[in-house]
Amino acid sequence: MNNQLSDWREQALQFEQQINRTVLGQQQAIRNCIISVFARGHVLLEGGVGVGKTTLLRAIAQGLGGAYQRIEGTIDLMPADLIYYTYLDNKGKPQVDPGPLLKQGENLATFFFNEINRARPQVHSLLLRVMAERSVSAFNQVYQFPHIQVFADRNRIEKEETFELPAAARDRFMMEINIDMPDDDVHLTELAFNSRFHDVDKLIGAVEPGKIAYFELNELAMQIQQTIQSSSALKKYVLDLWKASKHPEKYGIRLSDTEMEQLIQSGASPRGVSYLIRAAKVNAWMANRTSLLPEDIQAVFPVTMGHRIFLSPVYSYRKEQLLPELITNILERIAAP
Repeated sequence: MNNQLSDWREQALQFEQQINRTVLGQQQAIRNCIISVFARGHVLLEGGVGVGKTTLLRAIAQGLGGAYQRIEGTIDLMPADLIYYTYLDNKGKPQVDPGPLLKQGENLATFFFNEINRARPQVHSLLLRVMAERSVSAFNQVYQFPHIQVFADRNRIEKEETFELPAAARDRFMMEINIDMPDDDVHLTELAFNSRFHDVDKLIGAVEPGKIAYFELNELAMQIQQTIQSSSALKKYVLDLWKASKHPEKYGIRLSDTEMEQLIQSGASPRGVSYLIRAAKVNAWMANRTSLLPEDIQAVFPVTMGHRIFLSPVYSYRKEQLLPELITNILERIAAP
């Protein structure tokens, strides 16, 4: 591994340590978010109320530097609200100002969509283009966002006045990460009684700003992908995992009270598998290796592939139980090289 990649790796690990000091008890979620940053993939966080989703995303944005914009998902949000907003000036004349997407132009590094499932499908459609093409059309021209990374969160608890994200929208996210409350007493005590965690703005401010040069990440990500190599046996392993996500019964996978031949409506997409490989290579890079190993694939498989497997309608009501079981069984059943 060349010196530049090694230096960047040290910065990535320091960045991760800073975030872990800011958000307690979420080491795996933080590692996955860091991986997504260096793989240049968008992230959807899901969890209950007040578990630290917004704090985590704000801390990452602080460390990345660059321009940061945020929008709140609401039932009355329209696509145009992302692009511009209108108002009356002090003379009563109508004015149009750039919205959160256009305000920072090409310097926009982090776009945070809070409670994305409260927004209408029309808004999701606009966001899809931004995520896929890093551009948007407005005022008869195309605006480019070469460095943008979208982070969104979704409240797992409240379902009223919400819109389920369509498959196409979920497939644009490299990772879908669950954020749960820490379950050990040490972290819970710190969160409850240490006043450092009671002032979120001050907590975020302690993260060193611009620790990671956001404008260099695209080139760095390309170098990582070109440097980390895969063996023929590893490639076959990934293909078996991919095919098992569509036809698990062909690999001897069985779940209780389930007709396996009827379980899956749609398996992971080619885009999803490419995201899996991109994330796994970053995992290998962070472990200071130049070869992809099965543990790299296994580390990111649940967060890159789980939200791309869709169950048949007859089983969809059990997805919270069946999908984690299926992912676990796929990883345990498919032999690693």
